[in-house]
Amino acid sequence: MERLAMLLRFQVTNHASLLEEQDLSLVAADRHPERAEFPSPSGSEFAVPVVAVYGTNASGKSNVIDSIGWMRSAVLSSFRRWDPSGGVPRRPFALGHDAAGRPSSFAVDFVVGGVHHQFGFSVDDERVTEEWLYYYPEGRQRRLYERGADDTVTFGRWLTGRRKLIAELLRPNSLYLSVAAAQGHDQLGEVFRWFRSGLRMATDHDFSQRLDHTIGLCLEGRDGQEAQPVLDLLRYADLGVSGLEIQDWDENVREDHQRITQALREALGDKVRIQGDAKHRVRVEHRTAEGVFPLDLAYESSGTRTWIGLIGPVITTLAGGGVLCVDELDARLHPYLVDALVGMFQSPEINGRGAQLVFSTHEAALLGRNVRTELFRDQVWFTEKDPRTLATGLFPLTDFSVRASADNLERRYLGGRYGAVPHLDDDLLREVAVAFRHEGGREAGKAAEADEGRAPGAA
Repeated sequence: MERLAMLLRFQVTNHASLLEEQDLSLVAADRHPERAEFPSPSGSEFAVPVVAVYGTNASGKSNVIDSIGWMRSAVLSSFRRWDPSGGVPRRPFALGHDAAGRPSSFAVDFVVGGVHHQFGFSVDDERVTEEWLYYYPEGRQRRLYERGADDTVTFGRWLTGRRKLIAELLRPNSLYLSVAAAQGHDQLGEVFRWFRSGLRMATDHDFSQRLDHTIGLCLEGRDGQEAQPVLDLLRYADLGVSGLEIQDWDENVREDHQRITQALREALGDKVRIQGDAKHRVRVEHRTAEGVFPLDLAYESSGTRTWIGLIGPVITTLAGGGVLCVDELDARLHPYLVDALVGMFQSPEINGRGAQLVFSTHEAALLGRNVRTELFRDQVWFTEKDPRTLATGLFPLTDFSVRASADNLERRYLGGRYGAVPHLDDDLLREVAVAFRHEGGREAGKAAEADEGRAPGAA
C-alpha cells in the first residue's frame, strides 16, 4: 500500500489579515480510536483527520484557508504563469503602516512518500526573499536546498539531479521548486505533486473546476463502477436528484464565452480573476411518478450546486488520501449534510487512506451532542481579531481546560467561553429604535425610494 500523504502543520505570516505568525497544527493531542488517526513516519505523532476553524464574520478564518491556497498556487504557478517582470502577486496585511514592507512567509510540514518534509518560503512585492526544503529520513533533518535573498541556492548532498541547471533558470519571482518541476526533476517533482494532487482547495473561486472534477468521475465511470460513489452521494443528500445528464457545450456558445473572457482580460488586466465556465453542460435529473425530468444546473438551489461541486474532491481525497481545504463548509448546506460529510473523514471505516479535511465554519452544532460526528478538542481552532490592530489571532481549543466527557463545547463556545464570537453592542440597537420612533428610519426609507425613482444619471 502506498504510504500516506498528509498535512501535519502550516504556518503563515503577514498574509491578508494574518499579521503575526500563525500556526495551524493537525497533530493529535489525544488518542481516540473512534476517529481515523494516522501515524507520522516517526511514529511519535498522529495526524487528525479533521480540523475545523471557527470565528466571527471578518475574523480572518477564511484567510487561514486562503493562505494555504495561496501557498499552493505559488508552488504551481510562480514559474509558468507569473509575469517574469511583474513581481509577486501577494496580499500582505492591509491595516498596518509597515506591513506592506514586510515579507509574507509560508511554511508547511507534510508527509510524502512516507517521509516527513518541511517546505517554506518568504516573498515581498518584488521577489522571493528566501526558500527552503528539508526532509527527515530516519527522523533526522537533512537539507535538500536553501535559497537566499540574492537567489543563491545552497544544496544539500541528498539532493540529486540537474540542480545547478535549474538554479540558472531561476527568476527572482519564481520558486525553485516550481522551476524544478517544470524541468522534470524526479526527486523534487514528488514534492511538487503533493501540492498539485495531495492538497486540494474548495472555495467560491474554483467552483467550475470542482464541478469538472465531479463530472470527470462520472464520465470515467460510464462503463464501470467508478461513477457509483458520485451517484450514491447525490442521492444520499436527499436533494431529489436521481442522476446527472452531461453534454458538451455548443461550439458557438464556447466561442462566445472565450471572446467575452478575452475582452474582460484586456479591459481589466491579467490580475483580475475571471471565473470560467465548466467544460460540460450539466443538467440534474429528477425522477417523479411521471418520469425523469432534467433541469439545467443554473436552476438548481445553491445547496444542490454546492454539494455537486464538492462530491468530486471529496471522493478523490477519501479514495487516495491527501488534504481537502474548504472555506465556509456550512454555507448553503444543511447541518445534517455538513455533519455527514465531516463524519466521512472522521470515520476509520470510510477513511483508510489518510484523507484530511480542513474547513472554516460557523456551524456550532458540530461542537454539540446532537450530532453523529464528534469533534474533539484537538480538532477545533478559533480566529479572533485583535481589537487594537485588527490582525487575526489563531488559537486552538486545547489552550483551554476542557473535560471531554462533561463539557458541552457548543454551549460554551456560543456563550463566549472560548472567545471568537461577535460582540454585539445593544446600545446601538437602542439608538436605532429611537431613530425609528422619531421617524428617522421612515425618512431614510423615503429618501431611498426617491433615489430609486430618479432617472439614470440624474444629479
